[in-house]
Amino acid sequence: MIRKIAVAVLLSTALSSPALAQDGVPVDSDAETGQTIVVTAARTILPPSALPLTIDIIDKDALDQQIAISGSVTDAVATLSPSFSPTRQKLSGAGETLRGRSPLYAINGIPQSTPLRDGSRDGFTIDGFFVDRVELIFGSNALQGIGGTGGIVNQVTVGAPAEEGLSGRALLQATADNDLSDEGMGGKIAGLVQYKAGRFDASVGAAWERRGVFFDGEGRRVGINLTQGETQDSETLSLFGRFGYAVTDTMRLDLIASRFELEGDGDYAAVAGNKIGGVPTSARPGIAPGVPATGRTESVALSLTDTDLGGGNFVSQIFWNRSRDTFGGEPNPIATFQDASIAPVGTLFDQSQNRSRKYGGKLSYERAMPGLEALTLIAGFDALWDSTEQRLIATDRAWVPPTDFRSLAPFGQANLKLAGGLVRLAGGVRYENVKISIDDYTTLASSGSTFVAGGSPTFDDVLLNGGVIVEPVPGIRAYASYAEGYTVPDVGRITRAVRTTGIDIDDFLDISPIVSNNRELGVEVKRGPLDASATYFWSSSKKGQLLIARPDGIFDVQRQRVEIEGLEINLAVKMPVDGLTLSAGYAHIVGQFDDDEDGVVETDLDGANISPDRLNLAAAYANGAFSARVQTQFYLARTFRGPNRDARNDFEGYNLTDAIVRYQTSLGGVSLAVSNLFDKQYISYASDTQRPTDNFFNFAGRGRSFTLGWDYRF
Repeated sequence: MIRKIAVAVLLSTALSSPALAQDGVPVDSDAETGQTIVVTAARTILPPSALPLTIDIIDKDALDQQIAISGSVTDAVATLSPSFSPTRQKLSGAGETLRGRSPLYAINGIPQSTPLRDGSRDGFTIDGFFVDRVELIFGSNALQGIGGTGGIVNQVTVGAPAEEGLSGRALLQATADNDLSDEGMGGKIAGLVQYKAGRFDASVGAAWERRGVFFDGEGRRVGINLTQGETQDSETLSLFGRFGYAVTDTMRLDLIASRFELEGDGDYAAVAGNKIGGVPTSARPGIAPGVPATGRTESVALSLTDTDLGGGNFVSQIFWNRSRDTFGGEPNPIATFQDASIAPVGTLFDQSQNRSRKYGGKLSYERAMPGLEALTLIAGFDALWDSTEQRLIATDRAWVPPTDFRSLAPFGQANLKLAGGLVRLAGGVRYENVKISIDDYTTLASSGSTFVAGGSPTFDDVLLNGGVIVEPVPGIRAYASYAEGYTVPDVGRITRAVRTTGIDIDDFLDISPIVSNNRELGVEVKRGPLDASATYFWSSSKKGQLLIARPDGIFDVQRQRVEIEGLEINLAVKMPVDGLTLSAGYAHIVGQFDDDEDGVVETDLDGANISPDRLNLAAAYANGAFSARVQTQFYLARTFRGPNRDARNDFEGYNLTDAIVRYQTSLGGVSLAVSNLFDKQYISYASDTQRPTDNFFNFAGRGRSFTLGWDYRF
């Protein structure tokens, strides 16, 4: 049925109505300059209209608006993209998906995800103050290598200053809950200084933020997730530096470094709710045991680019990235960590910490073929090394053994323009050669102290992509594409849960990679006041990954066949009133997996693995010094079907409205943002659809809050 509906929508869109950038800004051009935007995550300088992909760009103005409302880049992406899951409003993004699969978070193309032991902190690795735009590529693809099964969320940081001399910007913000309580107060201060002298330029900045406690729509403190971590009751420090040198008029050298740390204050203890009675989990003043949950990421990248090397575009990059994510401890010792050889069962307290370090390089060269300028070719090579482990920090035990990952991947792409651009053919191939190495190890006592023989299994695969684009008249195009995405399952969750003797890593198929196949049909129109798109997609993976919650709240991984299909519609219209744009977005996603392993999918993916259907409505106004936006997200109710499904996990649905106004003065811009304008009381999607008997996992969403801001450029 969804395919019939999708075809009808695509045809009607083609007849009446493009990939929709936020607030109706065409994805091929900058809203202010009109210049073509290069989507760096696509690994090409061709415009998005030349690619058989769904691409969206959240520009700086739209990003700053959403961060003022909700507080983070992840929240901004989730709010503006209908096929993205509603966020958990926690430090952990576990279960937050794009088109039903995990997206790859990147900063300037550097992967932030830690797939070997996915701590789900990859959405919090840089402050949005230093991000100039966010590039979204929807659907499974291998453009950036490992991790892009749901798509790519690439955060492009501050560029080099354009003018000689000193410049910069500053930001002050204050946030308060609905009752203006001391506990709910928060604040942010950020600054960036840029300097350019001839061929040299430098940009350095810092952002510090203090978040208070969150309150729900009924005035209760929002529950504390001690283990996974919180953004409420926390402090964040983000440092950024960029140093560039123009070697020639076309060749440039850039060094970019950043450090981000979000640390919980640990001033509150969890209070159980009552799921059956509809009472949300809450919090009370108190000292949580152990070390508060913390996320820390450090990154350095050196790039050399030349826009006219032998008539083509050359891009090279080497990078180093390190993350250390500490998970909190529960008031009652988790059974998983108990070991009678260390202390009597029920008395041992511990907490875990993910430690991941990756380094690698990227190389690509793109140019039109001499004598056949309509054909553009790209050749490149990517290499990545990742070392990850998860340790228990109180007793220095390895919960996830040290695991090494190595990927070597040459690739090639081609784009052919026919009939003066009426038709384009695009396609490419990427060869992935992967090696995972794990030494002999023994699981924790809770998994039977099972000995597992180490090994170094290797995997290789050829990943294909291809598509056709038809643009009968400027501003109207239709495309069809096929692309394969690639990632590894959460190896750490799998290896730490081994309870069967005789397992040898070399023969343990559960750690084999996930290859997802994404097929897509799209129609886009950008003409006059109309900016609209409709996309139908379906994807499958023979050996996908499902997160399954155990009674103790720890998630395990199951490898089963997964199929997902969906429809996305976006529409923006510039109204006759100067500066007014009305927009709407809708996503319908269905996902199923093979629960009984008979080769046929029959059971719906739950809230830990797929997002709800959603309708977004917004009105934006910008004219002169004044701008404003009102937006509503309708998260639609869903019933999960299939054997062994629990009706208590069905989603009731809710809707949220936000608003922001801003006025530019000679002394800077002043803004007031209101999140959850009508103070709606609701249980978050993640809590409503999982763990129906866990009274410590019944989190309400944040109630009405206010953010007053001042920003200044010099």
